[in-house]
Amino acid sequence: MWSNFSKHHVYLVAIPLWVFAGFMLAQAIVLALAATLGALHVSFEGINSAVLNTTVSVIIYALAILIVLGVPWLVRKARTTKEDIGLHRLPTWLDIAWAPAGAIVYLILTGIITALATVVLPFVDYTQAQETGFSGLTSQIEYIFAFLSLVVVAPFAEEVLFRGYLLGKLRKHGPLWLAVLITSALFALVHFQWNVALDVFALSLVLCALRVISGSLWPSILLHMLKNGIAFYFLFVNPSILSTLGG
Repeated sequence: MWSNFSKHHVYLVAIPLWVFAGFMLAQAIVLALAATLGALHVSFEGINSAVLNTTVSVIIYALAILIVLGVPWLVRKARTTKEDIGLHRLPTWLDIAWAPAGAIVYLILTGIITALATVVLPFVDYTQAQETGFSGLTSQIEYIFAFLSLVVVAPFAEEVLFRGYLLGKLRKHGPLWLAVLITSALFALVHFQWNVALDVFALSLVLCALRVISGSLWPSILLHMLKNGIAFYFLFVNPSILSTLGG
């Protein structure tokens, strides 16, 4: 009994560390590849920056998913199924309806958490802009690729890794509330920015709830895409609105 208890505690620590390591390793591999190509005098100057950033983003996320899900299967034959992740079926109309409902809860929750954080964490710069990897978009193709990266690829891949794989594994080794908190804390951590971390922590709480309530990952993916899509509009399509609201 004690050994089984200890085993579950080990998994509650090891699984998040593995997801974090896989996520970081994917980025390290791409950086190493870029450095190698640079040493071989391969130039990327002729490639549009938005196209290049989107391509790199797709490669990193694909590698991260391949590492996190694939290595355990190769080493321990620990197979992760579509049911484990929550992608065992196509999205339904109810899944679509969950997204705006979840968005309302997320907006309320992030407002509460941010208000509390301003008291507890006064040193945080809550006006700091999030680094997206895209700036100065001018052409239609640049907007399309930035949209694909930020609103399609990132939400889908991050949901597979965090609310799909991580939350699904943690629920098997501990109470649901702890699995949700660990998943959300790690999701906040990998954004490496205090004010953004607080916001995505609140978002993750709602995303986890949707994953559990619906039994599918689709509502979480759709809400994540909705949230990033709205942010994309304010950051790149009509940033003047933010200036108006701010002053």
